[in-house]
Amino acid sequence: MTKTALVAGVGSGLGESLVRKLAQEGCRVAMFARSAEYLAGLENSLKAQGHEALAVPTDLTDKEKVADGFKKVRENLGPIDILIYHAGAAQWSGLIDTTAEQFEQAWKVIAYGGFLCAQEAVGDMLAQGGGAILFTGATSGLRGSARALAFSSAKFALRGLADSLARELWPKNIHVAHIVIDGWIDSKAVRERLAPSADEPVLNPNSIAQNYWNLIMQEKSAWTFEIEQRPHKEEFFT
Repeated sequence: MTKTALVAGVGSGLGESLVRKLAQEGCRVAMFARSAEYLAGLENSLKAQGHEALAVPTDLTDKEKVADGFKKVRENLGPIDILIYHAGAAQWSGLIDTTAEQFEQAWKVIAYGGFLCAQEAVGDMLAQGGGAILFTGATSGLRGSARALAFSSAKFALRGLADSLARELWPKNIHVAHIVIDGWIDSKAVRERLAPSADEPVLNPNSIAQNYWNLIMQEKSAWTFEIEQRPHKEEFFT
């Protein structure tokens, strides 16, 4: 049976790889992000390849807009079977240089937005007898970083949300998982930033997306809650 998947927080790196992987596996794919222009281009690209796709420009920190977005997905693609929460808000600064507004925004995008999307999606999954909710985490969600105060604390909160939901929802046949990204994900922006570091390993976004799909397809007698993705030491820039 064809599944409806929603990726919240789609950008040109791993977010796009996740969307394309889900589409390649036969899912109807909905996409949430702020950039209407980028999402429209990705939607057109997917449709040109014969996939069912829907772009929904959405502010993930706004409860009403998130609810409206889910309504559009249900009306156009059907109830949600798979949710991947991939939104982030990077702010590379410590205590003195981080403003209260930046700290609050990181929490709203990463943790509060994850809560809102999970709460919207879970009703569909309960009604259908199961589903999958995956959260993109980071090393900063396991150990704090001195120069990523807001990001680290928000990612810690996201992991706590995921762990709590796993304990609540696994018995209801909803697989909740948390994916720790421990390294740079290969992209044009990352290559420009790390160009002088010829020995810096990077993660392939398509390979990461494959591992998300593996989690979604796991047999429930041996579900995994958390995996950690690290680049191989020989995957250097060339």
